[in-house]
Amino acid sequence: MADNPKQGTGTGARTRERVIIEEPRQYKVVFHNDDFTTMEFVTEVLRQVFNKHADEAVTLMMKVHREGQAIVGIYSYDVAMTKAARATAMARNEGYPLKITCEPE
Repeated sequence: MADNPKQGTGTGARTRERVIIEEPRQYKVVFHNDDFTTMEFVTEVLRQVFNKHADEAVTLMMKVHREGQAIVGIYSYDVAMTKAARATAMARNEGYPLKITCEPE
């Protein structure tokens, strides 16, 4: 028989690597209250960008208004950053200073 070059050194010992797979980190998208962005606009952004139903959008908008901020969604990093950028661009196009941040969960 020919020697197989893919075989080990012949010691008979096997080494196993343990691979730990972690879930990707999630990010919270947070809307912050200001005195200029209208409630109607915030509700519309929540519906268009974050796919919230009308009732949920109004509830989140009121939480932002009353408490100063609210988590509007939790996503992977890329999705959170994309949604935040799109919502911010919409606000700037309308002249609103809406502040949106992404924070690790």
